[in-house]
Amino acid sequence: MLTIRLKRAYDAVAADDGPRVLVDRVWPRGVTKDRIEIDAWLRDLGPSTTLRQWFGHDPRKWEGFRERYRAELARKQALLAQLAGFARHGKLTLVYSARDTEHNQAVVIKEMLEQRPVATR
Repeated sequence: MLTIRLKRAYDAVAADDGPRVLVDRVWPRGVTKDRIEIDAWLRDLGPSTTLRQWFGHDPRKWEGFRERYRAELARKQALLAQLAGFARHGKLTLVYSARDTEHNQAVVIKEMLEQRPVATR
């Protein structure tokens, strides 16, 4: 069974995080590479600059963002498969920098991964 965790880039690393993959297009402000301890940075999985700027982390735009971002991700199946490959041992932590823990791209990516057929995970 696949366990996907979401963690802010500013949160402490835990021993049971599993592989940690940064899914932001832009590097998190004020975080060093040593502190973040990621296994990969899949910047191209982050929302497009246009979508990110339109959304502006406004919860009122969440459903629109979610729908538009899912459409962007649908065109990035190879990257989603690469991301799923990090969960070889059943754990994966998606790292993001947004303050809002409920309305961000990692939430949408997690939904997309959980909806993928088991054989392609």
